[in-house]
Amino acid sequence: MFSTRRPVASSITSLVLRLPSGLPPMGSSANTTLVSRLSLLSNFDYSYFLYQWAFAIAAAGITSGSIAERTQFVAYLIYSSFLTGFVYPVVSHWFWSADGWASATRTDGDLLFGTGVIDFAGSGVVHMVGGIAGLWGALIEGPRIGRFDHSGKAIALRGHSASLVVLGTFLLWFGWYGFNPGSFTKILSAYPAGGYYGQWSAIGRTAVTTTLAGSTAALTTLFGKRILSGHWNVTDVCNGLLGGFAAITAGCSVVEPWAAIICGFVASLVLIGCNKLAEILKFDDPLEAAQLHGGCGTWGVIFTALFASKKYVREVYPNKLDRPYGLFMGGGGRLLGAHLIQIVVIIGWVSATMGPLFFVLHKLKLLRISSEDEMSGMDMTRHGGFAYIYHDDDDTNKNGIQLRRVEPTSKTPTQNV
Repeated sequence: MFSTRRPVASSITSLVLRLPSGLPPMGSSANTTLVSRLSLLSNFDYSYFLYQWAFAIAAAGITSGSIAERTQFVAYLIYSSFLTGFVYPVVSHWFWSADGWASATRTDGDLLFGTGVIDFAGSGVVHMVGGIAGLWGALIEGPRIGRFDHSGKAIALRGHSASLVVLGTFLLWFGWYGFNPGSFTKILSAYPAGGYYGQWSAIGRTAVTTTLAGSTAALTTLFGKRILSGHWNVTDVCNGLLGGFAAITAGCSVVEPWAAIICGFVASLVLIGCNKLAEILKFDDPLEAAQLHGGCGTWGVIFTALFASKKYVREVYPNKLDRPYGLFMGGGGRLLGAHLIQIVVIIGWVSATMGPLFFVLHKLKLLRISSEDEMSGMDMTRHGGFAYIYHDDDDTNKNGIQLRRVEPTSKTPTQNV
């Protein structure tokens, strides 16, 4: 299981901090110590580094959705470097490292409330971090031009291609099997029950709980939005699916499949409710990233504390035999207490770091583009040209692919006699 291993970011940091300052003279004992410590890099787990790198950029990618369509490119470079290089590694160390103060796999000292935080694949560590960061970015930046009319009514600004939205959703769906089942990092590991039951069984179950939560959330969103809006909307279904995935990520390995259905159902309601609240507060998040990852991720952290199974918790986290489990499963409220602390800590840490960063970028005029650039479109004003080449009939520039505009006609077609 991945959480029994030390996060790469903290390993690098501790190695650097232990290195002596300056260059020692050749042949000295300090030089020998330096060489021996640097030799640790030869045993460095590069595959796990790449694995944690993927989690870090996922958090940064979540944030980018909240501030899309009105943000300067330099702001993306600055915030993503800060988020992945400092904000995320601290959170992952707290909750996933073997010496993290709230980690479920802590080996030195007492576990938080005797259990630690069970956030298996990152509903809090990844999704809440990215969602809360996006929340602050969008709040400080303000809504896109035209998102709300003069009376405050929300105006839908639709994307240009529902097909690409669906394609991207299926790619994320496939990738989530790397997120959740892949977080075990090892398949051939037997459990005490013996026989044909082992970690390979847990990986299969984790894939099932992930699929059930996402699919349930998608269907609930499909019919829920149909009731609320009066029509079917494929993009809402896509976001509902991802909301279910974000929610189940924390407890995917320690809950029963039937509980995953509950997780997905509630995640859909959380997403719909957060989106409605965002409209009321005139909060503009083009991809609903703060609502989806922040809101559904928070629900996922709470859900795990309610439905974690005694059997699965002790299999996946074997370092403490009498570990508390889900409240609704008879395990008491200590796990819920630990998870509520996780929620408060993540919100506080991300707000205290990313909020000031976005505020400083705003004051330095490095965050939002000008209204003229926003109305003209950043493809032309910031990135050198249209993303899609097309020309009207009266264009003087005839280079490139020509797509002729077909105008509607009111003429009645002639009938062949």
